[in-house]
Amino acid sequence: MTERWEIDSSHSSVHFSVRHLVIAKVRGSFGRWSGTVHVPNGDFSQATVAVTIDASSIATGVADRDGHLKSPDFFDADQHPELRFVGKRVQPRSAGEVDVIGDLTIKGITREVVLRVEQHGQAKDPWGNLRAAFTAKTSIDRKDFGLTWNQVLETGGVMVGDRVDIEAEIEAVKQVEAQVA
Repeated sequence: MTERWEIDSSHSSVHFSVRHLVIAKVRGSFGRWSGTVHVPNGDFSQATVAVTIDASSIATGVADRDGHLKSPDFFDADQHPELRFVGKRVQPRSAGEVDVIGDLTIKGITREVVLRVEQHGQAKDPWGNLRAAFTAKTSIDRKDFGLTWNQVLETGGVMVGDRVDIEAEIEAVKQVEAQVA
């Protein structure tokens, strides 16, 4: 039997960071997203995952920058409203850690990425729901996804770094199937 777990986005987050002016980091997050984890026979090492992120929910704390990131220079949120990750397989790493290999789609371009996932365990909430928590991390080259806008600086560096570090804190809730009488 395959269990279905829904990611609780009110207790989860997706963050990213990228170098700015070569010397500093800009951090941001996405405010609207959802996901499902399917777990065969309760074995998370065999799980599949699908996550959808609303591209227009990007937030860096600077409205003008957020607007630029939503524009065709970057995510082109009007034409490509969603970022998606679909896990294809899981490879064990060590006790409590796995790699989730899957397809990440940004701006209509799909590339395989590896999420390094640390499992933090399970607990029942006060309402009797079983919850599981994870941290997932990866790094991508933004140019691989068509995010090529940049500006060369007088010093010879660039405005925006190519490497984007992504981290997700995930809390998922096991779904209980309705009993048919």
